[in-house]
Amino acid sequence: MELNAGDTAWVLTATALVLFMTPGLALFYGGMVRSKNVLGMLMQNVFAMGLIGVLWPIIGFSLAFGDGGGFIGNFDFAFMKDVMALDAEGALVNNLPGLDFLTVPPIVFFAFQMMFAIITPALITGATADRLKFGAYAVFIGIWSILVYSPVAHWVFSPKGWLFERGALDFAGGTAIHINAGIAALVVVWVIGARKGFPNQPMLPHNLPTTLIGTGILWFGWFGFNAGSALGATAQAAQALVNTSLAASAAMLGWLAIEKVKGGHATTLGAASGAVAGLVAITPCAGFVGGMAPIAIGAIAGAACYLAIGIKKALKLDDSLDVIAVHLVGGILGSLLLGLFADASATGIGSDGLFFGGGADLLIDQFVAVIATLVYSSVVTFIIAKGIDATMGLRVSEDQEDTGLDVSQHAETAYAV
Repeated sequence: MELNAGDTAWVLTATALVLFMTPGLALFYGGMVRSKNVLGMLMQNVFAMGLIGVLWPIIGFSLAFGDGGGFIGNFDFAFMKDVMALDAEGALVNNLPGLDFLTVPPIVFFAFQMMFAIITPALITGATADRLKFGAYAVFIGIWSILVYSPVAHWVFSPKGWLFERGALDFAGGTAIHINAGIAALVVVWVIGARKGFPNQPMLPHNLPTTLIGTGILWFGWFGFNAGSALGATAQAAQALVNTSLAASAAMLGWLAIEKVKGGHATTLGAASGAVAGLVAITPCAGFVGGMAPIAIGAIAGAACYLAIGIKKALKLDDSLDVIAVHLVGGILGSLLLGLFADASATGIGSDGLFFGGGADLLIDQFVAVIATLVYSSVVTFIIAKGIDATMGLRVSEDQEDTGLDVSQHAETAYAV
């Protein structure tokens, strides 16, 4: 295979940036919970780096990128078999099906995708904050990563996946990551129930400066998330990086504008949430749009995701940190808006959306991808969550919830008294 040193250096850098997003997410979420639960939140996020970081080489990567058909991969790369292979002359061989265009070593692609697999289940933790038993969480994300994340990643990221072959576009994970984790969060919250005292007892963020630091880390890491998905140091990577920042900025303004009109104040929490909503929405679009499209996508997402907070109120769901509004709704919006704003002339790759003369074909494909992800993830997540709840229990006891996850689950406190 033909390797490019510049492409390899960039994707290695992007890989590190995406891993950095997980502790950034931990801080983003950690600042929003009550002080007695901050270590519990940090631990749930950081633990994903350990568990998924081991499951991915054992089985996750093979199920996501093996050639087992359109629905799921196979065991060809289990335990990292043939991920880094050499021919008789000692030259590097690319055994990844449909990815013969890679100009980076296959193991670099493996590592980059591993970071996606790590952060996806961690996103769910924001919805279940303050009440999820750590042992149950560990079992849940392990099973979920294998049975839910890897198959959906295969559908949209592997050239052998049925949605990829159909023509649906997902540059960096609108379906496989954000819709997937968002609908899983909704299902787990429905199974686990509300926090004690919800909705009458105030449960205010204990440290918003920490949340803002987490926002900055996420924004920074998202450049690797999106621009790294070009898999090379290319013009598409540059366009994706610019689109990412433009959408985050516009979404922050969109969120704050609606927040100011409806609530009378523009808040720091709103600024952080709005920026992340824009980052979520641009994720599937980043390498396929150009011009002012990312600003439009971001502004729509910021306003819509703020209004979507009403969903949990209408459904009486205790989504603690608004994962449903930001990740589920933001992921759906970004995936569908791509069907409108996709512009093949922006990067020379992809298809044209409805607004750029491509007709409704791409929009239909995007709709199919959204619905398929919602249905599959929700059904399998429900089965996993109910099974764990019936056996070991998903949530802590009332006394443990009163004490807080830090002490009850980890025998630690975040702050000296």
